[in-house]
Amino acid sequence: MSNILYIGSSVSSGTSRHRADALSRLGHKVLIADPYMALKKHLENQWLGAFHYRTGYRFLQSTVERWIAQLLSSSKDFDIAWVDNGELLGPMSVRMLNAAQLSTVLFNHDDPIGKRDGRRFDSLLKALPFYDVCAVVRQKNIFEYKALGVKSVKRVWMSYDEVMHAPYSDKADIPEKFCSEVVFIGTWMRGEARDQFVLDLLQRGIPVSIWGQRWEKSPLWAQLKAFHRGGNLSGRDYVAAIQGAKVCLGMLSKGNRDLHTTRTMEIPYAGGVLCAERTSEHTELYAEGVEAVFWRDAEECARQCRRLLDDDSWRESVRSAGMARVRATRRGHEDMCRMIVEAALQSQVQSPSANLAANAC
Repeated sequence: MSNILYIGSSVSSGTSRHRADALSRLGHKVLIADPYMALKKHLENQWLGAFHYRTGYRFLQSTVERWIAQLLSSSKDFDIAWVDNGELLGPMSVRMLNAAQLSTVLFNHDDPIGKRDGRRFDSLLKALPFYDVCAVVRQKNIFEYKALGVKSVKRVWMSYDEVMHAPYSDKADIPEKFCSEVVFIGTWMRGEARDQFVLDLLQRGIPVSIWGQRWEKSPLWAQLKAFHRGGNLSGRDYVAAIQGAKVCLGMLSKGNRDLHTTRTMEIPYAGGVLCAERTSEHTELYAEGVEAVFWRDAEECARQCRRLLDDDSWRESVRSAGMARVRATRRGHEDMCRMIVEAALQSQVQSPSANLAANAC
């Protein structure tokens, strides 16, 4: 087992923390170092936070490097530095980790090369060539990362958490407020047309409940407000809203170039029925009409939802088969983390980080 310095968010409801906990469950010794807490005064200030986000955190790099130096001076005997998200770390920070003879891993399930988030990932992109292993969740990122000088790119699927997303053993324990006919759980995003899609379903008679942040910013808020059940969900509430719905919608972020999302895995694992946009990756993951249900547009989605709502036997068959499939194919955090750690250790054997750091300086 490895000693892992885990540089990522420690918020208990976040997927970063879930991955750190999965590494611990695998038997690794994990120390979480949260850069968002260390730089809290810079990032949580309304104006400063927006400025740093929009300038790719480049004006924070000297502060980040001092924090990394403090980490390395007080923390010894680590084998791997796992950087989760990595938006805050520029080239010098990663080279400092290399110089400490740590095998450096970057995991980011956003799309740093895509255009959705503006210049947010500028510092990360400059740091890419200095990581030993970069894990990506999009096939196209493999070639894009290699073109930017990354030596080893590991493709993984987005994943559910084996503990946090486990379904209720008795559905009767799910609070009534989380029960619904059709649910969409997700944030409103400008330019993604999620609001128009939901409104189209409602106008076709599909009873959609919405959970998520920022929906009040939608131009269609007046028409959607009555169907908005609450803000961001996490922990058992998130599972309850999935398992308590008869149908769970899976929408993609076009700006993030998604062909699948974390919901793709979390919904079937948590005991929900996945009704998602038809993509090459979705149809690779699940047998259409058997383990999940797919659609091309709002009209087809409405038809699929109506059939699922009207046919209890088929809906239960899809739910059960989807849950079995996502478990059988091992799409959990522990499986994904195991693969990445193995790649990191193999990379360390083949090309020690210390040598890379020496050559880079």
